[in-house]
Amino acid sequence: MGVVRDIFIGLSENKVLNDASKQMGLRFGAQKVVGGTGVEDTLKCINDINNQGMNVTFDNLGEFISDKSEATTEKNNIIKMIKAVQDKGASAYPSVKLSQIGLHIDEEFCYQNIREIIEAAKKTDMFVNLDMENYVSKEPSMRILDKLLKEFDNVGTVIQAYFYDAKKDVRKYKDQRIRLVKGAYKEPTTLAYQSKNDIDQSFFEIIKTHLVEGEGFTSIATHDHNIIEKSIRFIETQNIPKDKFEFQMLYGFRKEYQEELVKRGYNMCVYVPFGTDWYAYFMRRLAERPQNLNLVVKSVTKSKRFRAGAIGVAALIVVSGLVKLLKK
Repeated sequence: MGVVRDIFIGLSENKVLNDASKQMGLRFGAQKVVGGTGVEDTLKCINDINNQGMNVTFDNLGEFISDKSEATTEKNNIIKMIKAVQDKGASAYPSVKLSQIGLHIDEEFCYQNIREIIEAAKKTDMFVNLDMENYVSKEPSMRILDKLLKEFDNVGTVIQAYFYDAKKDVRKYKDQRIRLVKGAYKEPTTLAYQSKNDIDQSFFEIIKTHLVEGEGFTSIATHDHNIIEKSIRFIETQNIPKDKFEFQMLYGFRKEYQEELVKRGYNMCVYVPFGTDWYAYFMRRLAERPQNLNLVVKSVTKSKRFRAGAIGVAALIVVSGLVKLLKK
């Protein structure tokens, strides 16, 4: 499965395919995992989730941002959604990738953009989460977070368990609201654990650390029921109140389990991506769970309007090649 994962990670980094996908709308099963392409359809998705007793964090999808004008456009898209959520009184907050608003263009420019976003959210005490990306982005992202924490109390970030320094980072931000994840990018052995067992062990350790060592709110973001149930047992033995943590899952994944956890009295937050720039996100979801290839197969084979354009050809090649790989 490692080969399959690497293929999808590689596809997620293909700018040509990413650009072509923007002209097609949601395709190949992406509509199952992306909340919408615009404000109105995404708000409908958010309201549906809220009505099921769940909170939402929304992510404006955007990749390959290379100049300040593009970054400014993405910043404005995020603020537009923040204001729409505030106007509708929905229960939701933004998750922001700093690379999307200028991190690798100009760090100070990026800081001013995220500061503007946080100020817009602050008007209704809305939280803002800084998504964490690959290791190259980690240090500058932390610098920006540290600067923001001197002024704002409605901002937090993500810590990825596969990095060797994850526990150190958890302790540094033990009093902040933090999302804990396993990690979704391909990183070298010099920086990150590679085996599932090592990553799972690190993940559970940082969950325990953040729950008991500080005052911060803990978001446990995973679809792994073994980790979730293990965390619940730990939480119960430590008498940790339910208002100190939540579980997070991606939109379109394990919906029945999400509903079950809510019925059991646990807080659930659903990560809802939106926008026309869905391709790279979708490829990363397939990288994490190649079984989701079924979404692509069903969409391609059932769509009456399917045309063998740039994405169509790519999807068919990927599907045929991966079917062969998965049968080996």
